[in-house]
Amino acid sequence: MVSTAGQVIRCRAAVAWEAGKPLVIEEVEVAPPQAMEVRLKIHFTSLCHTDVYFWEAKGQTPLFPRIFGHEAGGIVESVGEGVTDLKPGDHVLPVFTGECKECRHCKSEESNMCDLLRINTDRGVMLNDGKSRFSVSGKPVYHFVGTSTFSEFTVVHVGCLAKINPAAPLDKVCILSCGISTGLGATLNVAKPKKGSTVAIFGLGAVSLAAAEGARIAGASRIIGIYLNSKRFEEAKKFGVTEFVNPKEHEKPVQEVIVEMTDGGVDRSVECTGSVNAMISAFECVHDGWGVAVLVGVPNKDDAFKTHPMNVLNEKTLKGTFFGNYKPRSDLPSVVEKYMSKELELEKFITHEVPFAEINKAFEYMLKGDGLRCIIRMDG
Repeated sequence: MVSTAGQVIRCRAAVAWEAGKPLVIEEVEVAPPQAMEVRLKIHFTSLCHTDVYFWEAKGQTPLFPRIFGHEAGGIVESVGEGVTDLKPGDHVLPVFTGECKECRHCKSEESNMCDLLRINTDRGVMLNDGKSRFSVSGKPVYHFVGTSTFSEFTVVHVGCLAKINPAAPLDKVCILSCGISTGLGATLNVAKPKKGSTVAIFGLGAVSLAAAEGARIAGASRIIGIYLNSKRFEEAKKFGVTEFVNPKEHEKPVQEVIVEMTDGGVDRSVECTGSVNAMISAFECVHDGWGVAVLVGVPNKDDAFKTHPMNVLNEKTLKGTFFGNYKPRSDLPSVVEKYMSKELELEKFITHEVPFAEINKAFEYMLKGDGLRCIIRMDG
């Protein structure tokens, strides 16, 4: 095989030319990696709601043309100067946030919020030189959250790549690079339910069901799913959910319903919807003395969280989490191993698969609320 290291690679990418318009498969030029960067061949990618949100560009500064995508699995093609822990042929998961291993956050056992590589949705260029590695007919195309996986080749900072077991199937573990790890880690790393405990999960989308999967793995005896669409209840049973509450079917606030169901409240709750009312309910439905509520969902920028201070004084704990408190490079390889050892089930999250040429179908599924994760095969 002829080496492409140090050369511009021409390949297919799905380019978003403007907000809300179908992606266009274009031939793009992908420049070689610069210092502390890695160029990789994407084999499988999947669509996350965050991609759709920024593609629609309804609530933030639009930045186009852009290559979206941030849940993926790939293989290293070449590395830039200074990269020592990855080499061509390594299997990796690109991640929207990073781990430089040098800052205070990376050196802390308590944080995964790297100063250098924390998610930045507004930046469309590489940190090294403030330029894009993508171009079409000589004109730059912007990156998205440092990953841009809707391209056959992409360039990523080395700190945003988790090196994984090469035996792990990339078409399955690719979904661990964002939403599934976020929900799973919210339960296992932050809520930390004990065996036999009761857990409430607010929302029943992919992240919420990953949180439920975490409660199942932890051995929770009751996992209560709270959702406004009862159609999702049957599917959620596959993820360990044992009971369901639809707030629309009750006169009283849902937190009161849950407190009555559980003799004083659940031991742990995880909120994944981003609704501020659901956040308040998640906090107020945990048991006094030991209850812990974990917030995962991202609220609207003008939202305010309001609860009576007695809820805190009565020893209820409120926590937040970012990417399930996983450090991408240090921790994701072990999450992949949970799948390899059959402790974690991923197949049930994957409800659709499309070839790269039909990537817009994945957006249609997401916009209709059809399914959980759609795998996009880059060879198709």
